[in-house]
Amino acid sequence: MIGGYKIITLCGSTKFKEAFMEAQKSLTLQGYIVISVGLFGHAGDAEVWEGMDEGTLTKTKEMLDDMHKRKIDLADEIFVVNVHGYIGESTRSEIAYAMKTGKKVRYLEPLAE
Repeated sequence: MIGGYKIITLCGSTKFKEAFMEAQKSLTLQGYIVISVGLFGHAGDAEVWEGMDEGTLTKTKEMLDDMHKRKIDLADEIFVVNVHGYIGESTRSEIAYAMKTGKKVRYLEPLAE
């Protein structure tokens, strides 16, 4: 918490760019400081990967995954953008990390039973 505002980090597949933007707006208006992804590699920022050799691509993806965990470190809680219930492998890893570090985990859509 900073200055009385809770910090929340958005997690989820970057293919859901519009849902990320809506969650960011909504949570900001609810009084949260929102930390989001730096780029949408699966929805509109594909040029980021163009021209990268396999080694550079792998290192860049590893860096982005690690960077997102550092964003979770900064947060009081995470908000999972799980459109249609979708939670991919990377997001599962972020949820597990958040839980391990004692962060509250909230979801856009209720989890399937």
